[in-house]
Amino acid sequence: MKASTAVNPKPERGCFITLEGIEGAGKSTHIAQLATLLSSLGLRVVTTREPGGSPIAERIRALLLDSANTGMDETAELLLMFAARAEHLRTTIRPALESGAWVLCDRFTDATYAYQGGGRGLSSERIGLLETLVQGDLRPDLTLLFDLAPALGLARARGRGAADRFESETLHFFEAVRAVYLERAHASPGRYCLIDAAAPLSVVGEQAGRALRALVETRRSESADASDGGAAM
Repeated sequence: MKASTAVNPKPERGCFITLEGIEGAGKSTHIAQLATLLSSLGLRVVTTREPGGSPIAERIRALLLDSANTGMDETAELLLMFAARAEHLRTTIRPALESGAWVLCDRFTDATYAYQGGGRGLSSERIGLLETLVQGDLRPDLTLLFDLAPALGLARARGRGAADRFESETLHFFEAVRAVYLERAHASPGRYCLIDAAAPLSVVGEQAGRALRALVETRRSESADASDGGAAM
């Protein structure tokens, strides 16, 4: 009797969804709810965050957020962000996507363009070089941008307790961050979903949930079409 040569098919790649926005916009509040929604739709979900998301990346996060590190060089900050991202991608994001999981990430490279580009004034060209080096062609499938006036966001964030190194920045800094976020959203409307984070929590959750359901429906429709095409061959 011949041994079976059947090979388990490689799982379909999962979707990579990022949540972006300034401090106080509500990303962390909604990520757990969105994970529950995706799970209820029969999907395996991994939630993570940046900077951080892996043991080494979390140690880098502590350096970046420590309010004692006020004199950090802007380029050093940028390089630390991408060092953490490289570890995060290697240990968490890429393996999850390759296994078929849907990844929900609290901030990703759009935040680097907004914070280190807009806030710190570093060039988008420099950030883009590091983005390509660290990520290759990996980009989010969907980005939920929780948009909020910086004054309101800072009031919310600082009401939570002691401010970290970024939360201690000026209103002008966060206005520049928000401006870059909005520029990127307007430049890539197919990837971004702009959410009014000043709305009541339930309304914000509904906006984000609709965007995720639409993505799930699109992916399932594409998978069904691909299966039908393969069966017809």
